[in-house]
Amino acid sequence: MSPEKLNELKERALKVREHIIRMSTDGGCFTGASLSCTDLVVFLYSGFLNTHRENLSDPNRDYLLLSKGHDVPALYGTFVELGWMEKSRLKNHLKTSDHIYWHPNRNIPGIEFHSGSLGHLPAVGLGIAMDCKIRMTNNRVIVITGDGELDEGSVWETLHVASAYKMNNLTIVVDRNHFQANMKTEDLIPLEPLADKFKAFGCEVKQVNGHDFTQLENVFNQLPFSADKPSVIIADTVRGKGLPSIEARADRWFCNFSHEEVDSLLKELHGEETTTLTSETLIVR
Repeated sequence: MSPEKLNELKERALKVREHIIRMSTDGGCFTGASLSCTDLVVFLYSGFLNTHRENLSDPNRDYLLLSKGHDVPALYGTFVELGWMEKSRLKNHLKTSDHIYWHPNRNIPGIEFHSGSLGHLPAVGLGIAMDCKIRMTNNRVIVITGDGELDEGSVWETLHVASAYKMNNLTIVVDRNHFQANMKTEDLIPLEPLADKFKAFGCEVKQVNGHDFTQLENVFNQLPFSADKPSVIIADTVRGKGLPSIEARADRWFCNFSHEEVDSLLKELHGEETTTLTSETLIVR
C-alpha cells in the first residue's frame, strides 16, 4: 500500500470516528462497537469493493452486508465521507423525518439489507452468493458479523450449507473485539478456539489486525482463500478504538453522551488534552 493511500484511509477513518462520536448524543448509539469496525468498513468501501455511488443497483456490484447492524454509524459516516450521503443528514439521527436510526435501513442508498436481529445476514449473504453463482457472475459477497453474534445458531447453519455448496464467493468477516453487549465474550459463552471452529465447518480462515490497513489489504487481496470453500477473516479489533478513555470497556457499548462530553471526546480523538470522563458523568446504557 502506498504511503498516500495509507494516509487517505487513516484520514477517512478519523473523520468517520468523528461522525460516530457526534451521533453518540441526543438518544445515543452503539459507540464502542461502531468504533471497533470503522477501519474495516472504511477499507472495504475505499477501493476494495466494486461498489460505488454510480453502481448501487448494478447486479454485478460487490455486496457488503452489515450483520452487526448496531454498528451502522460507521456505515453512515463512511457513506458521508464517500459522498453517498449528505453530512447534514446525520443530524436527523433518531428523528422520524429520516431513516437514520440505530440499525441499517434499505431506504438509505448503499445499504443492502435491514439488520438488527443478529445472526440473520450470513444466511442472506449466502442466498446472494448462490444467486451470483447461478448467474455465473463474479460478485464478491462480504458479511460483517460481531463476535458475540456467533452465539446465534443460524450463523453456523449458514456455514454448513455454504461449505457443502463450495461457496468461495462468500466471505464472513468477524469484528473480534472480544465483547458481547456489556460482557466479554469469553466470560459469557467462550468462542475460542474460534479459527478451529470455522475450519471444522469447512471454511478457510485467516486472522488479521482489524485496525492495520496494510494488513487488511494483504489479507483481502488473497480472497478467495480456497477454490471450494467459503472464506472467514477474523479481524482483531478494540472496542471504542480511538478513544483511550472508553477502549475495551464493557460499559461503553451503547453511549448517550451530553454535548459537552461529545466535545471532550472529539478532542481526545485528536490527541488533545481533555478532562477525563468518569462513569458518573456519562449517561450509558
